[in-house]
Amino acid sequence: MKLRGKHTKLRALEPDDLEFLYELENNPDIWEISGTVSPYSRHVLKLYLENSHRDIYEVKQLRLAICNDMDKVIGFIDLFDFDPKHRRAGIGIVILDKTNRKNGHGSEAVSLLCEYAFTVLNLNQVYANVGEDNQISIRLFKKMGFDLAGVKKEWILSGGKFKNELLFQKLNH
Repeated sequence: MKLRGKHTKLRALEPDDLEFLYELENNPDIWEISGTVSPYSRHVLKLYLENSHRDIYEVKQLRLAICNDMDKVIGFIDLFDFDPKHRRAGIGIVILDKTNRKNGHGSEAVSLLCEYAFTVLNLNQVYANVGEDNQISIRLFKKMGFDLAGVKKEWILSGGKFKNELLFQKLNH
C-alpha cells in the first residue's frame, strides 16, 4: 500500500527527523493538544526515534512523518490508543508551520492514514479529539467524513480555564 497522495507522503520516522521533532515537541503552542507540560531533551527524543520502528500491535501507536512534494517533513500524523480487539484507534495530526496548513496536506494525510487504518489494520473506526476552539481541525475532520459524536465538557484546562473537547468518529462503511 502506498502512503502517497498528490502532494503529500506519509513515511516512517527517520533519525534525521530529530531536529524537526525537537522543534515541534518543544513548541508551547501545541502542548495543549499533545498533553505536554515540560520540554523534551534531544536525548529523550533520539531514544524515541530509535524505538519508533516498534510494531503498532506492541506499542499501541504509530507515528508517521507528513512530507510535502519535495520530501520535506512538515508535520506528524498519529494513530494512538490502538485497540485491535474493538478495532478502533484515535487519530491526531499536527502541521508545525502555519504556511503549510490549509493547502491540502492535512486532508491528504488524514485520507491516507484512514485508508491504511481501514484496509491494512482492518479497523472499524477512527476517532479524533479536537478542542472546541480549533476551527481548522474541526473543518478538516468534518471535510474528511468524520461525524461529531459528542462533547466532553470542561475536558481541557488551558490558561487557567476549562474548555470543551469535541469527539469526532469515522466508521469504516
